[in-house]
Amino acid sequence: MEIRKSMLPVLRPQGGKEEIKALTEVIESGWWGKGPKVAQFEKEFAEMVGAKYAVAVTSNSHGQDLVMKALDIKDGDVINPSISFMATAMIPIWNNCTTNIVDVDPVTMCLDPEDVRKSITPNTKAIIAVNQAGVPAPIDEIRKFYKGLIIEDTAHSCYTPGAGTKGDIAVWSFQAVKTMPCGDGGMITLNDEKLYNKLKEMTWFGVSSTFSRVNKNDTVTGKPGYTWDYEVDKIGYKCYMTDLTAVLCLEQMKKLPKNLEWRRHIQARYNAELCHEVERPPFSDTVQYYCAKVPTSHRAELINYMATKNVHTSVHFKPLHKYEIIQKYLTHPDKECPVADKEWLKLVTLPVHSAMTEEDIDYVIYWVNKYFKENM
Repeated sequence: MEIRKSMLPVLRPQGGKEEIKALTEVIESGWWGKGPKVAQFEKEFAEMVGAKYAVAVTSNSHGQDLVMKALDIKDGDVINPSISFMATAMIPIWNNCTTNIVDVDPVTMCLDPEDVRKSITPNTKAIIAVNQAGVPAPIDEIRKFYKGLIIEDTAHSCYTPGAGTKGDIAVWSFQAVKTMPCGDGGMITLNDEKLYNKLKEMTWFGVSSTFSRVNKNDTVTGKPGYTWDYEVDKIGYKCYMTDLTAVLCLEQMKKLPKNLEWRRHIQARYNAELCHEVERPPFSDTVQYYCAKVPTSHRAELINYMATKNVHTSVHFKPLHKYEIIQKYLTHPDKECPVADKEWLKLVTLPVHSAMTEEDIDYVIYWVNKYFKENM
């Protein structure tokens, strides 16, 4: 097979004339900040995932941080999986907590419930349960012995049926290479009205949004219109989503069912046609990543080989406790995670995104299989 001239990315967003049109309309409206499009997106997204309330924010990480601050989670430890993105370990640290890293299941790469049980301390304030690559974390199992706060990290689960409903609160991601990308953004979904109202105000310094004050009676004139007068009764931050971002999400949400169907098609073809040396990941509704496993001794060579064929691959993820910067904040500094330490060395993420063609899928399968035919 002839080597392609351009690099096939492992992940990438895809937009078109619909997104351009929607952005143009917002720009021409003059309302670029948090306004009617954010409100519309929050409403529609909450309906899609089956939550009563939704709060749009600048990123998943900001969303989780805001939840911890709103619930006064600090001065303790927060449990999270060893296999996850760096943010999972840093969010507890931002809140003066240690990061209580636990081992993962060898198949799903999600939290291992038994290791969670063993790792809980009297100071455990919360558990961050990551749905790795869209595969649901075992929250039902963990609930059998842990009754505290569970934040369901649904960054990879937009949209897996039932995602966001198992934990006390869920936080989603619309980062540039997620299944519903907007450049960057996040959403907090929940059913607690009091916490919802608190989170809404905390996204903008504890102030009710400018948009929410439009068409209310002005406190000076008594006439409808924008009022400058507002109260601030809590310390807040600045992490709200803007209409420029929200319209991208709204357009991407319309395309989500078709895009997910295509991602699952790629998953099915990889599962059916890759050689036996490639271990298939568990089924994922979103296929945020296709995290295959290959013999450890061949991973680096395969990654380099695919690069020579202009195919970008990756690894999701290096164990969090392997990072020197994180080690000083560990709840259990001497904790071992033997499953994560072994399994991550096999991980290779193959390309999967809605911009791929059948020919692209053929190309990846051909060169992965050819590598193992020549090297095994």
